[in-house]
Amino acid sequence: MPLILTEPQAALLRDEKKYLTDLYATLNELNSAPGDLSALQDAIVRLEELFLIVVVGEFNAGKSALINGLLGAKVLQEGAIPTTTRVTLLKYGDTLHETVSADDLAQVAYPLDLLREINIVDTPGTNAVIRRHEELTRNFIPRSDLVLFVTSADRPFTESERQFMEHIREWGKKIVLVVNKRDLLEDQKSLDDVYRFVSGNATQLLSVTPELFFVSAKREVVDDTLRGGMEVLNQYIRSWLDQDARLRVKFSTPLGVADQVLKRAETSALREREQMAQDVETADHVEREVASYEKDVRSEMEPRIAEVDNLLYKLEARGNDFFDQNIRLTKIADLARGDKFRAMFEQQVLAGVPQEIDNRTRAVVDWLVEKDLREWQNVLTYLQRRRVPSDALVGELTTSFDMRRQALLTSTTEAAQSVVSTYDAEKESREMGNHVEMAVVQTGIAEAGAIGLGAIVATSVTVAALDVTGILLAGVIAVLGLFIIPYKRQQAKAKFKEKIIVLRTRLGNVLRAQFGAEADRTITRMKEGVAPYVRFVKGEQERVANTAAELADARKGLETIQDDVEKTFA
Repeated sequence: MPLILTEPQAALLRDEKKYLTDLYATLNELNSAPGDLSALQDAIVRLEELFLIVVVGEFNAGKSALINGLLGAKVLQEGAIPTTTRVTLLKYGDTLHETVSADDLAQVAYPLDLLREINIVDTPGTNAVIRRHEELTRNFIPRSDLVLFVTSADRPFTESERQFMEHIREWGKKIVLVVNKRDLLEDQKSLDDVYRFVSGNATQLLSVTPELFFVSAKREVVDDTLRGGMEVLNQYIRSWLDQDARLRVKFSTPLGVADQVLKRAETSALREREQMAQDVETADHVEREVASYEKDVRSEMEPRIAEVDNLLYKLEARGNDFFDQNIRLTKIADLARGDKFRAMFEQQVLAGVPQEIDNRTRAVVDWLVEKDLREWQNVLTYLQRRRVPSDALVGELTTSFDMRRQALLTSTTEAAQSVVSTYDAEKESREMGNHVEMAVVQTGIAEAGAIGLGAIVATSVTVAALDVTGILLAGVIAVLGLFIIPYKRQQAKAKFKEKIIVLRTRLGNVLRAQFGAEADRTITRMKEGVAPYVRFVKGEQERVANTAAELADARKGLETIQDDVEKTFA
């Protein structure tokens, strides 16, 4: 900006540069699109460079001829085929010469005083056959301070021009419309029709009515009757080049770029917040589902284990009846024969009990296995509904956030899918049953060898009964007092009850501990399966909130600088 600034203007320049630099750092940290960061960086650099006029329009609209007319010399090549194949920057130089930089930007130097104050950019056509040409033009728009939008009188405001004007509007640039080749219009009515058509459509698109000029850039040089249009346009442009007007635009141009870049970041952040709200709902739902599963397992397990307890209560009652019936004077001979007593006890007390214990225990195992599988299926079904199809992640708005969340959601879903698809309920039940039986044996309730938990318990109960009757028989024979059999019978029942209580307590503890451990294992596996996704959601929730706060501060800072520009150049 080779102009002498007042102290307030110099202070404003420092503030604006600091704001733009801080904004760049913020957006870079937030992983904004590289194109947006590049545009913002260019805006910072151009803040202190010459006023920049960019000329755009379809090929063969006469852009190069218009620039030659503004310069008053044929500096650029003109023709019916696309002659401008790259962005061309015209600047002041002592002699006419051209250089091309590594990024395919042509620079043409020309000894004209006007170019000491401004730079002019010629661009390829907006409807260029070579798509790279149009891309070059689009990428240069954010750098401009003023856009001369050239359309041809024989094809005014085409669809490609309308689309390109939308792109310019997004960057908030000052647009001046130029209808070239005025000489092709037959009369004033034709000119008025074109004026209304171009002005009306541009106003509708831009929401403001832009200045509009009719020129015959090429013919005015050779036909005096057509002169006037270029002169009026020249005067208008030079009016823009006075100190205050130029500074106002120069200060406003980078802020327009900042506004557009910030809008895109805000749009992206809003989309992330909306996605994050859904992700939080998903994570909370999965966690609630697992917590509910855990609560249900804990609460439903006790009544099921109590059913095994009830069988031992029934065994105790049957044992008492057995003692009442068999500890009698007439049964002393049977009591003395251990094998006979065992057979009687197994027939009258244990008949069907081992199988019933096995059935009840297996029912607990099957219930736990089925509940585990059903819960995995519930989680899988919910996660599958939340997944985004891969083709929906293709596009400009796809961010690293999208890819990270989708990758974790996919891996979590696939983990659940793997569990469900490979879940062998029969194997799980068999292994869990074996774990329970082994745990019972390890407590010393019974020796290993019996097959099935029911058989283990039955053996333990039988041994307890034999122990009791053995003690009883020894006492009876020792005192030879058969008249004390009723007392001994009560003593045997009390001893048997003690042993059953110990058995029931130890067995209940083992079953609760073992089934609890199995439940813990399934719950832990489920929690670990969804943990990466849940952790991601919790972490991203904080990041997204911080991003929103940073962008809100950046927006507030932009509004402050914009107000300062308005006040400084009011």
